[in-house]
Amino acid sequence: MQHPENDEAYKGLTVNKGIDQPTTVNPYLKLRKKTKRRQFTVDEYVDGIVKGDVTVLSQAVTLVESLRPEHQALAQEVIEKCLPYSGNSLRVGISGVPGAGKSTSIDAFGLHVLSEYGGKLAVLAIDPSSERSKGSILGDKTRMEKLSVHPDAFIRPSPAAGSLGGVARKTRETIILCEAAGFDKIFVETVGVGQSETAVHSMVDFFLLIQLAGTGDELQGIKRGIMEMADGIVINKADGNNIEKAKLAASHFRNALHLFPAPESGWTPQVLTYSGFYNLGIKEIWDMVYKYVDFVKTNGYFNYRRNEQAKYWMYETINEHLRDSFYNNPVISSLIPGTEQEVLGGRTTSFTAARKLLDTYFKECLIAQKE
Repeated sequence: MQHPENDEAYKGLTVNKGIDQPTTVNPYLKLRKKTKRRQFTVDEYVDGIVKGDVTVLSQAVTLVESLRPEHQALAQEVIEKCLPYSGNSLRVGISGVPGAGKSTSIDAFGLHVLSEYGGKLAVLAIDPSSERSKGSILGDKTRMEKLSVHPDAFIRPSPAAGSLGGVARKTRETIILCEAAGFDKIFVETVGVGQSETAVHSMVDFFLLIQLAGTGDELQGIKRGIMEMADGIVINKADGNNIEKAKLAASHFRNALHLFPAPESGWTPQVLTYSGFYNLGIKEIWDMVYKYVDFVKTNGYFNYRRNEQAKYWMYETINEHLRDSFYNNPVISSLIPGTEQEVLGGRTTSFTAARKLLDTYFKECLIAQKE
């Protein structure tokens, strides 16, 4: 390789050193030391929540969702003290198959409810968790663009974390905290798969089912279990060329509802069409919701349903604690692998093995009680 600058003809010239390249790190950036967030006391949590402090409410919800025993104990104290301030909201469960437009609809529903009825709205969106990584995207806020920046709205996406049918295990406790913070309208959005609808139905006052038209066999949407739970059915995306298909699907659902037994509430579920994207038919849906609330409050079913829900969650909590206590028992943990092998080897039946483990567990409980 030739270097002309070294030629005799250029010996009077010098090659200056190049400019030093600046560092890629900003020299004026001061690295802040990570400060550990101060843990609030129970009274500080309760005072902040009752005053409507969204930051304290968010931290309290995180505490409720935590699996650490010390966090759980603190969370239960906070919930107990918030209980007298709760119970004054309208709780609406919103479900539907993935892609039905639940998040877009909630954005439109929320803006309508806040503008027409005032108050404050909390949206508890349950995000499906990966069975492999156990992670969740928690991206519902991105599809609720207008509602997420509304000063009177609080959106809290929570990971399903393998709980019943995709409903976060602590959603009911979160509802209590939101009500104590002054949110008089609560939306609970489900994953829309599995048994999530059953769990959400047991914690809301009105269960709204979102369906689609023009996606193939409309009869696929007519499932007895979910239809019997729905207090109202709405067909989304009733716009453009899809309007006639939506009307046809609505008539199919109305006909199907006549084949089911009358609901306990005495209310006849209505079937409406709307467009969440174009904000068409939103007013009619919320007229239906408030008409239902007036109806069930008049005949006493509203309070009856709330009492039944409280009882249901008491038993659910008992079952959960018994299950955790059983599997976390050290004696049972040591016996399970061997018992599994006996069942797999055909030396005992599943039922006999389960009975032996349960008998051992109850004996362990009696010994612990005597000590």
